[in-house]
Amino acid sequence: MDMTVSEVAPALLQRLPTRLRPVVVTVILGLAAGLVAVAFHLAIHAVYLHGIEALAAYSHGTFLAGSFVLAVGTSAISGWLLTRFCTDAAGSGIPQLKLAFWKDFGFVPWRVVWVKFIAGTLSVGGGSSLGREGPSVQLAGGLASQLAGQLGAAKNDRRTAAAAGAAAGLAAAFNTPIAAVTFVLEEIIGDLNSRMLGAVLLAAVLGALVAHGMLGAQPAFTLHGQGAPQWIGYALTPLTAALAAFAGGWFQRFALGTRARSRALTRLPGWTRVALGGFLVWAIGAGVFVATGHLGVFSLGYADLSQALDGRMIWHIAVLLLVAKLAATALCYGLGGCGGIFAPTLFFGAMVGAAISSAAGLALPLTQADQVALAVVGMCACLGAVVRAPVTGILIVFEMTHEFALVPALMVGALISQIVGRRMNRENFYEAVLAQDGQHTDRLVPPRNLRTWMELPVARVANFSPVVIRDLAPGALDDVLARAPFSAFPVERADAPVAVLTRRAAEAARQAGRVPVPELAVTCTPDTKLRALAQRIVDSPGNLAVVVEPANGHIIGLVTLHDLMRAQMDFAEQQQD
Repeated sequence: MDMTVSEVAPALLQRLPTRLRPVVVTVILGLAAGLVAVAFHLAIHAVYLHGIEALAAYSHGTFLAGSFVLAVGTSAISGWLLTRFCTDAAGSGIPQLKLAFWKDFGFVPWRVVWVKFIAGTLSVGGGSSLGREGPSVQLAGGLASQLAGQLGAAKNDRRTAAAAGAAAGLAAAFNTPIAAVTFVLEEIIGDLNSRMLGAVLLAAVLGALVAHGMLGAQPAFTLHGQGAPQWIGYALTPLTAALAAFAGGWFQRFALGTRARSRALTRLPGWTRVALGGFLVWAIGAGVFVATGHLGVFSLGYADLSQALDGRMIWHIAVLLLVAKLAATALCYGLGGCGGIFAPTLFFGAMVGAAISSAAGLALPLTQADQVALAVVGMCACLGAVVRAPVTGILIVFEMTHEFALVPALMVGALISQIVGRRMNRENFYEAVLAQDGQHTDRLVPPRNLRTWMELPVARVANFSPVVIRDLAPGALDDVLARAPFSAFPVERADAPVAVLTRRAAEAARQAGRVPVPELAVTCTPDTKLRALAQRIVDSPGNLAVVVEPANGHIIGLVTLHDLMRAQMDFAEQQQD
């Protein structure tokens, strides 16, 4: 009898010793994740090299026309892919992977992987002012999740695979395996002592080895001003870190504010907003290129970033690139572009450091080591203020430069970045993106003991973006049933108690030609304890409870039996740690 791949692979794994199976699986996932991250890197580089970079060698007129077509065209195609096939592939992908890790047990649909690869390649390679590292994390984590399924993992048991794949992807993207491990533990898992540490560590090493084999073992950036900074460099470190962190905090506000406002443009197709982002990047980037000859606004901007790290960036050029890149990235990301924020935040920080060192060098005897240190501190501080993962910020910049003498300055920069970042924004960038989408991380991560779990408020597991029926007329009801696949809906009408209508009851009433009669709902407030709600929700119509505003009784959310079961399974899994 012929067997499919999904049947053969688990059968082969079962022949291995029990203790060896997870190691073999992790090796497969780490290698695959590293390969897809490297392929993504090479694809972006090829598009950019033969596009924007090649056009820069021609006349300004040719560059302006060609770069316009490329930047706007690739953004439009990317936007169409995201809108048509998978909106979860927009943005950096790290918030979406974190949500999938906790809410869907690490399961990532296949469409996320292929849409992210194509849309990200076109977007970043075509010139959009975004990074490839965040998308690499989502790509690699998603591919690992899918491969784990082919190797026999259940749909609700993909967390280790997703985390391992994410670590391998980031390690391959930045050539930074240690920072990849700490980032996944700090940002996605949220526990530096997680039982997944072994798999994450092994996968990160394999991802880095794949990058070494295919791209070379050199660090991402080669520094020429080696050695520790002088006392003058250390004296300027706090100022550099504070200003770089301020730039990162302001970028977060600008980008998320743009993202919130762009969602109100419901009359415009989604792809046109992404295309508009591409146009704005082109307008800003082309203007900077014509004025200065620098391409740093487009794509990753690594050439200008390397120049800043070499101490060859004049202060006013650094300020111009900082302002232009920050505006272009915030607009591009906020309008739905497909790409990450790692590379842009590193760019902002490096330009802050380059501007300060160049300006201070006019009056102070700064060495090249001082200039390099300030640029590197700026990178660490800006990334730290936005991502709020200080250990990762220190390690990722250290591994990207291989310069141990800079670690003390990086630690000072990381400390200051946390102070400034927390004062400017309550949440880190990724948490704020999830909150904007109606998802809150404090409701996703399960507690550590049963009593604590039972005493949690309903707000920890509730869905605060419910589809509410407010009109039971046939036309309006048919519209709701057609666009929402749910089996039950909360019903809110004037002068009537909150109710629940099941899909089965609605369809039966429609076939009989009558108006459906919803059942009285089980209601609760966001502060209701899960202990008090558990039994009531089992006996409720549609197996759901409606969350109402205490002040006026209006519907603000709902909790389903599935939500409770998922939270309980999360708790049970955490108890095994």
